[in-house]
Amino acid sequence: MIVKQKIMRSVSLTAHPLGCARDTCDQIDWAEAAKEGRIPGYDKPAAAQFPANVLVIGGSTGYGLATRIVSSFVGGADTINVSFEREPKENKTATPGWYNTMAFERRAVQAGRKAASVFGDAFSHAIKEETLELIRKEFGKIDLVVYSLASPVRVDPDDGTVYRSVIKPVSGTYRAKSIDPFSEKMTYAEVEAATEEQVAETVKVMGGEDWKLWISSLAAHGLLAEHCKTVAFSYIGPEVTFPIYREGSIGRAKEHLERTAAELSVLLQQFDGTAYVSVNKALVTRASSVIPVVPLYITILYRIMKDMDLHEGCIEQMYRMMTQRLYTGDPVPVDAAGRIRLDDWEMREDVQQQVEAAWEEIDQENLLQLADLEGFRKEYAQIHGFGLAGIDYSRDVDPRMID
Repeated sequence: MIVKQKIMRSVSLTAHPLGCARDTCDQIDWAEAAKEGRIPGYDKPAAAQFPANVLVIGGSTGYGLATRIVSSFVGGADTINVSFEREPKENKTATPGWYNTMAFERRAVQAGRKAASVFGDAFSHAIKEETLELIRKEFGKIDLVVYSLASPVRVDPDDGTVYRSVIKPVSGTYRAKSIDPFSEKMTYAEVEAATEEQVAETVKVMGGEDWKLWISSLAAHGLLAEHCKTVAFSYIGPEVTFPIYREGSIGRAKEHLERTAAELSVLLQQFDGTAYVSVNKALVTRASSVIPVVPLYITILYRIMKDMDLHEGCIEQMYRMMTQRLYTGDPVPVDAAGRIRLDDWEMREDVQQQVEAAWEEIDQENLLQLADLEGFRKEYAQIHGFGLAGIDYSRDVDPRMID
């Protein structure tokens, strides 16, 4: 079949097998070049020892995939991914994460590293047990656990209750500039406040409860190494998005995630280990494209950070996390709240001053001058395997192909 990108309500319904593989391999090539000191602005790793075994929960796309790539191709680690994927059929493409995983694991094995995946609901007891058994039989103890799930729904593993997250303010209706990056139409988004029940469900899905279950299970089964670390990803962002994000329902979940990190650090004392939350940069993801207001902020931010030569994608961010934060041989640098800050370039005062000025000025007339819509759309296409150089998109391909 000829695989074309189909977008409905800002959601891509298809992924290209060859394009996803190329995108993954491009990230691997970047990481290997950075390791050799061939990327300006990114130093060779200083650490003598990286983690030997890394578990990434949600390691098939975005930050999770990038962490897996850096762990393996910079640090030399054996890695495990746990993610929920739709496999391909004869006339239907897989999820991008499935194609990414096949490409990553093929390259990792070729490089002499062990790489395995468990596909299924990471919230469930069954998938946890399957993963623990895989670790026990084939990997040994885990040195780093990365929690990078971004699911909108969670089924409680004990009683089967279905919880759904929402992205809403918690104190009154929120109204702000917004944009559909695909139609280039500016609007004012108006989002009503979440109910207390919706906030509670959002915390249940996107807070730290499941992260704690994973770490507790690994600890109870003796599968965590001495000096182990665990990291979960978060975001803070600028004041303009606070009502819908940091101070909204999802912000409550992120606060719970940060409290969980403190609890896990206590639990990990028996291994001389530590838990961290890493606050990362705003990027185009399958999730961020549908959050009201956020795409407009991202397009403005991209233009400014690219003009200042400060723009980073997932692979650059995770290279900095592994080589300049977690594994330097020195104590991990954190902010006053104990968080790793990889949003440091985004939140620079000079960057945010320009963002604020552009936000006030931007309208339909000057949209294309003040916002990088082309960059947003290109990046969104590429995370689904489209728009990559060297791929013949007119070629008839089998969606089940992995080569």
